[in-house]
Amino acid sequence: MRIGILGSRGIPNNYGGFEQFAEHLSFGLVQLGHEVSVYNSHNHPYKERLWRGVNLIHCHDPENYLGIAGQFVYDLICILDSRKRSFDILLQLGYTSSSIWRRFLPGNSKIVTNMDGLEWKRSKYHKPVRTFLKYAENLAVKSSSLLISDSEVMREYLIRMYQVKPVYIPYGAYVSETQNAAGLIPFHVRPQNYFLLISRIQSDNHVEEIIKGVLQSGSSMPLLIIGNIKNRYGKRLEKHYSSEKIRFLGPCFEKKTLDLLRFFSKLYFHGHSSGGTNPSLLEAMAASAPICAHDNPFNHEVLGQDAFYFTDSGQISEMICGFIDPQVTKSFILNNIQKIQTRYRWNAVISAYNHVFEELIKITGPNQSFNLNNHGNKQNNRFYL
Repeated sequence: MRIGILGSRGIPNNYGGFEQFAEHLSFGLVQLGHEVSVYNSHNHPYKERLWRGVNLIHCHDPENYLGIAGQFVYDLICILDSRKRSFDILLQLGYTSSSIWRRFLPGNSKIVTNMDGLEWKRSKYHKPVRTFLKYAENLAVKSSSLLISDSEVMREYLIRMYQVKPVYIPYGAYVSETQNAAGLIPFHVRPQNYFLLISRIQSDNHVEEIIKGVLQSGSSMPLLIIGNIKNRYGKRLEKHYSSEKIRFLGPCFEKKTLDLLRFFSKLYFHGHSSGGTNPSLLEAMAASAPICAHDNPFNHEVLGQDAFYFTDSGQISEMICGFIDPQVTKSFILNNIQKIQTRYRWNAVISAYNHVFEELIKITGPNQSFNLNNHGNKQNNRFYL
């Protein structure tokens, strides 16, 4: 098959979850013999036209000078380019800035959309933006040959709201290797003697609540924050909270470094609240991090009972001040590793996408059911990997 992937800033990952997903999926599909192209922003630091067998299509991205409006322009440029490519499958990662261009989608390609999470519920957006995002969600449903959900919670929402038949395929992760504590020396911390937060620095990831909870606890352990603070919210947090106790380390995309920090953290905070299955959460689980997550259905679906949960800074403070049983934490870690090895394996995720794409090109019309036989244990368009 000829497969195009758009909706990310490009690969190799230099930004976030969709980029990481595009990186793993595109490489995996190439290994299965398909011709795969990923759309890359011209601002991406990797300028080559080929990455590990994946074709890279560099398109102009005006976000740097147009702000959020530039995302819409970038998506339109990518979509217009895709009309010339004769893709069998065009996979859209998200819909927030692309679904309004649905009339320009190539008519000779099957359009598959990964619906991400409930974007219109995100608190970082003002009410008019949330209204638009709800409208964009509706357009994405109407314009897609198939919807894919990485979360059962999101899948059930789409069924209930739009009476469609999405396919559930989660993200994946690889269990990380054993870590050497000597790698912590440049960070001036000791094993199990610091807290960690790896996140986009935005309000609906509850960064400030996590900072406040650590400070209110009076703990002597520092909080290391990894993420880009160049937006307005990040700059405000850095100005107000930066100290020896609250350390803003900037962005990092080196997986070995991130896994090292996750592995040796006392607690890893995951504040995401409105998305589906979050890749950074899976990586924290795969790196044997003890996790404290925001209390919401998406995180509960992934972690179950194998994490601590919070809804506000007070609960974080109380948890840090209280006794955390090492045996309980060890049990959480072992159970989460087992989840990665069974439900969230990259090989199975890639295989599921491959199967769905192969079945999709055999049929016509939107949101039809698939013949899911001979591909593991499936029921009602769910892939149990």
